Amino acid sequence: MLPQDSPVLALVSGGADSVALLRLLAAGDLGETGPISVLHVNHLLRADAADGDASFVSALAAEIGVPCTVVRFDVAAYAAEEGLNLEDAGRRIRYRFADETLDVACDAAGVSRSAGRIAVAHHRDDRVETFLMRAITGSGAAGLSSIPYERGRIVRPLLDCDRAAIRAYLRDDLGQPWREDATNADTTRLRALVRTQIVPVAERVNPAFRETLARSIDLLAADDALLSRMASDFARDFADITPNERIEFDRAWILTLDRTMARRTIRTALAAAFPEASRLESSHIEALVDGLAQDGFARDLPCGLRAEGEYGKLIVSLADTEPRAVAPSLLPIPGTVDLGPAGSMIAEEVSPADIAGGPCSVTIDAGNARTLVVDALRPGDRMRPFGMEGTRKLSDLLVDAKVPRRERPAVPVVRDGERIVWLAGVRVSEEYRVGPGTSRAMKLSWLKAED
Repeated sequence: MLPQDSPVLALVSGGADSVALLRLLAAGDLGETGPISVLHVNHLLRADAADGDASFVSALAAEIGVPCTVVRFDVAAYAAEEGLNLEDAGRRIRYRFADETLDVACDAAGVSRSAGRIAVAHHRDDRVETFLMRAITGSGAAGLSSIPYERGRIVRPLLDCDRAAIRAYLRDDLGQPWREDATNADTTRLRALVRTQIVPVAERVNPAFRETLARSIDLLAADDALLSRMASDFARDFADITPNERIEFDRAWILTLDRTMARRTIRTALAAAFPEASRLESSHIEALVDGLAQDGFARDLPCGLRAEGEYGKLIVSLADTEPRAVAPSLLPIPGTVDLGPAGSMIAEEVSPADIAGGPCSVTIDAGNARTLVVDALRPGDRMRPFGMEGTRKLSDLLVDAKVPRRERPAVPVVRDGERIVWLAGVRVSEEYRVGPGTSRAMKLSWLKAED
């Protein structure tokens, strides 16, 4: 967990567990590490008691001779703003500042930032309590795997130690005091209730309950890690991920998976594309799995996400990244008009013999036209497609061309007065066909934004 000579940042609250961790690190009992430093985050939740914790940690670090950083942060305000509970909000803030502080320590030591370690004082009782809390409130295998030994740069060297042994080490071996957080005894909090009432009952049934459950958690974590690696591989192969923008799942391939693996694959891809998607509930993931087999599936999700099924794809995107409709713009002949996110449209006079090919470039009979209008699809729009006798709705032409519903507002429509000249990228009008009688031809080209 602690590579030799690597900088170590210890998160120290002032409680017994983190004080023991710091003492063990400083004494070299956990190995020959690099420079040790301390981070204490004052959550501003317990008034004078919190200030007392900060002062205690600062004094302890000075006594041991390691640098200490104390951060004051209003966790309650952050939790309200982000819609989090206090425990989750506090954890996010601690690790945010821990990453920043460790980066500075690694730079100062002249080592790679990935070599640094954030040491946290979770122990076996924490693992047991977390497992029971998640079992009570509901969780999948990943949640029931409880607290891991390592995650990225975060390490937990005391995870196989019991709370009682840690306190005996401080009290009996070192005579080292620590701070007690009064809220730890508040049984209106689930963790305190589990610790004081549920664990003792389980231990009466099985005196080795904590050791037994810890082994079960290890087995569950190993199984979960294997399934997670498989899900990551499937997410890579069966989904096209654009971080912070969209995911396109291949419905046919995802449907070849067992439902359990399909759930994991979808959740893994969502977490890779949208970090905030970790807050999606199991019911949202189940709905997406159901949506794989439904044509026309659409659902709004938390975190500003929307899911839609389109032409063999299940697309999850940020709701505010929907393409904007093309705004009405004049297209001079010759000339160019900027269509914003839809790209641009170019009109240039050419020889009638210069017949453009391809969906995004066409040659038309310009007649006496001097100016065209480019805008978006309107309700009821119809045209006579090239090579056809009757007219068709433009919306039907877009469906035939398998243009996703979400992208249709961004498809330019070129108009000559009330007549439609070209549904860009799809079909040109028969009425503007270049023929033997054409005296003036014009080439229209749509340059998409990505081009």
